[in-house]
Order: sequence, then C-alpha cells, then structure tokens
Amino acid sequence: MAYEEPTISVSAKSTPPPYDHTSYRTAPQKLKVTYHHDESVGNYHFGERHPMKPHRLTLTNHLVLGYGLHHKMSIYKPRKATYEELQNFHASEYLDFLKRVTPANAEGMAGMFPKFNIGDDCPIFDGMYEFCQTYAGASLDAARKLATGEADIAINWSGGLHHAKKFEPSGFCYVNDIVLAILNLLRYHPRVLYIDIDLHHGDGVQEAFYSTDRVMTLSFHKYNGDFFPGTGSLSESGVSLGAHHSLNIPLRDGIDDDSYIALFRAILEPVMNSYRPSSIVLQCGADSLGCDRLGCFNLSIKAHGECVRFVKSFGLPTLVLGGGGYTVRNVARCWTYETSICLDTALSPTLPATTPYLEFFGPDYTLHPRLTGRVENRNTRKYLDGVRVGVMEQLRYLNFAPSVQMQEIPGDLGGWMEDEEEGVRDGVEDGEEGKETRWGGDRDGRRGWGEYYDEPVEDVI
Repeated sequence: MAYEEPTISVSAKSTPPPYDHTSYRTAPQKLKVTYHHDESVGNYHFGERHPMKPHRLTLTNHLVLGYGLHHKMSIYKPRKATYEELQNFHASEYLDFLKRVTPANAEGMAGMFPKFNIGDDCPIFDGMYEFCQTYAGASLDAARKLATGEADIAINWSGGLHHAKKFEPSGFCYVNDIVLAILNLLRYHPRVLYIDIDLHHGDGVQEAFYSTDRVMTLSFHKYNGDFFPGTGSLSESGVSLGAHHSLNIPLRDGIDDDSYIALFRAILEPVMNSYRPSSIVLQCGADSLGCDRLGCFNLSIKAHGECVRFVKSFGLPTLVLGGGGYTVRNVARCWTYETSICLDTALSPTLPATTPYLEFFGPDYTLHPRLTGRVENRNTRKYLDGVRVGVMEQLRYLNFAPSVQMQEIPGDLGGWMEDEEEGVRDGVEDGEEGKETRWGGDRDGRRGWGEYYDEPVEDVI
C-alpha cells in the first residue's frame, strides 16, 4: 500500500514552484536494477562491544533472497577496490597505514593512532583493509553500471559510510565509498545530487565537495551542535563555486513519520527543480529508524522507504547505499523493504519461514514491527517550517537549471580533488561565509574518540 501523503504548512510567500515531471526522463515500466553484494562482507567483526556489526549485511542479503527479490534484478559479486582507486580520494599515507596495521602489530604502531584517529569508534580489527576494499569496490561497481546505462538503480547495502575523511577514519567509517562513487559518476554526469537520510550528518561527503557546484549535498539528520559529528547546521552551505550547494536539514529528537516525509518532499522537489541533477546518490542509513540502539527518531520502516520511493519517482540514474543502523534486525528489514521498492514489488508482511537466522526477527517475525512513538517529538511545526524556509533561501541563490559546464574529470581524480580543496582554502582565507561552521569541532569535524556512542553496546541484535 502506498504511503498516504501527509501535509505540512507552507506559507504562500515561500511556496516552491510546482514540479514538472515531464522535465525529467520518464521512468520506464521496468527499471533495470542491479544488486552488488560480496557474501564475505558480513564476516568482518569490529569487536564484541562495538555497535557496528557487518553481520547485518548477511541478514539483509538472506531476507532479500528469502523474498525472492534476486529473481527480479541482476546480481553482481563486485571486485575489490584497488589501492589506486581508493587513492582517488584518500591520502596514500593513510592508505598505507590501513594496509599495514593489524591487531597483531597494533601495539608497535600505537604511536600513529592519534594521527589517524584510531580509537573506540574506529578500532583496528582483522581484515580491516580488505573490508574497506570490499564495500568500496561494490559502490564503484554499482556506479559503473549506472554510468554505462546497464542499470537505472544500483544497490549496495554495504556502502554509504559517509563519515570517512581523506586522511583518517571517523564514526565507524574508514574509506568513503560515497565520495569515490560520486567521483566516478562525475566522469559521465554534469551534476550529482547526494541525499542522506542517516541519523548522523553526512559530513565526510559534504566536506569532500564543499567547494564545487558539480555536487549538491542534501543531508537530513539530528543536530544540536554536540551530537556526532557536530556538523550539519543550516549555515554550512559551501564555499567558492560550491556556495549554496551544501544543504543541511537539522532535526531534533523524536521526529515522526508524517513530519519527516512532508519535510522531505517539500524540500527535495524544489531542490530538483533548482539544481537539475543528472544522477542521484541516496544514502539510506537505518539509524534514523525508531528503536535504533544509537538513535533518537521515531521513523517506521514504511516512512523510511517512502523517501526511497519519492527519490525513485524522479526517474534519474540512482545509486542506493546503506549507512548507519545498529539494531541489526531492523536494518535488515528496512533495506530489504527498500530493495522491494526499487523493484516495484510488494512483500508479504510476514517474513519468509525459510529465511536463515529467522530467530533474530522474533517474536513477531514481521517486516514492519512497531518502531514509532518511543521518543517525544521535539520538532514543532514552527521549527520545521523555519528549517524549510532556510533551505529555500539557499536555493534562491541558484539559477534555475544551472548550466554547469561538463568539465573534464582527469584520470588523476586525486589531483582534481586537490584543486577543489585549494578552492576551500582560498575561500576560508578570504573570509567567505560558512568558514567557522564547516568542521564544527576539532580537525576535520572530529569530536573525540568514543563520541559516536556514549557507552559500550552489548546487545545490538
């Protein structure tokens, strides 16, 4: 059943122009959907008490298979990303460290840990570099399928690790597969829109493209100035050519289905009209669901999926990625449901009885458990209207259907990124608006070890 569209108060003065679906490619009846998954990716282990559990990817894949969704899309086992591909964004010194360090030699390399932000949030674990190669390789493979027209929608649930920076890991993320995938899409697409519905701000992606107009970032997240990663205020809007191309939707605790979906639609439609992207990257972090171990929102799986459905309605080549999510049974439910949305396939609310690990989903064994109403909604209508109007003000600075030049992206993507970073540095030195809020904390937005989660999480299932 389609989600019933909620309403949100919109003043006549700030009403966005009506969206003309004919201005975009009409989505075909049967979209070409590809699914990129390496079964080994769920076997890695951050540590017994660490909330990030790659096993959630195994659960997701089993549910996808249990519902028979693999029969409706093309399945690919991607190759691992090469060192050179990772180097298109990440510094070689950092990659060399990731390749070299292991739990066995960690004690001897501990002097380098502060430099590379190794600690409680980002520990050293067995196979860490191979894990990064695996999930990044899947995102790169998915981006290639979109670029060549072999896919209209490409899915990689192991990707979406949006906090990683050029020189260091952050917030459970070691390699930023999103940035790497967008860089590859930019070889073929003049403008890429990045949308992030994770609980946490997509700071690593915003930072990477903060000074370019080739990428617009749009992040919906909790923000109070202190919640990890400490960035994502309305005032962070980009510098140099990227001015007004970083859009942030700071939300308070407890936002519910109706409020979230209404705001998402009210903002995304004018963003599409103003920016006119030629492809979309959608990060579907599931920690924005209600009842997440590290979460504070009230979203149901259906509401989370409605964001995917609305993005899909624009008919653009779309890369769909995972992200956060720490109650792993609900992560698997959510991403399976969103796979079905990409495929226009209705699913039974009762989980398939033959699904491996079915006991994880008890006692109800349903696709849509009740997740809402556990946290007080502190997002008043007045507050949300103010956020929306603030974003509309940013969009006023953009020309409608901007004629961004299809500048050549060089083979050395790292060199292109360095030129973009030079623009950021120049903008900060010149005193451009937004310089104080870009990082929102210590170097590169780092708030300190262990600040992603306050206490060890023992029960993450």
